[in-house]
Amino acid sequence: MNEVELLKLAYKAVDDKRADDIIALNMKGVSLIADYFIICHGNSDKQVQAIAREVKDRAEEQGHVIKRIEGFDEARWVLVDLGDVVVHVFHREDRDYYKLEKLWGDAPIEDVASSING
Repeated sequence: MNEVELLKLAYKAVDDKRADDIIALNMKGVSLIADYFIICHGNSDKQVQAIAREVKDRAEEQGHVIKRIEGFDEARWVLVDLGDVVVHVFHREDRDYYKLEKLWGDAPIEDVASSING
């Protein structure tokens, strides 16, 4: 599975769990951490955990090894590291506080939704 397929898989997983305000950033040339970031939020601890779990489960179903998951128990900012794609699942208040997409404001936004739905 290449990084674009992995990006689409993760995007669809967060979307299917009704994550809000999903943004995919192309981090190539901006950060050495990953090729893509997905940033989204849930409105409760349970929803944040459900979103992160769905990403993990779908990636594993496709044979992809999860590098690590951080913050799952606290459910305020869960990071799911898939290697080339890192998914940040925030609780709404924490997303407003950290403003991660502004921190990486020079990264172009990827239009993943239209490639999945179109």
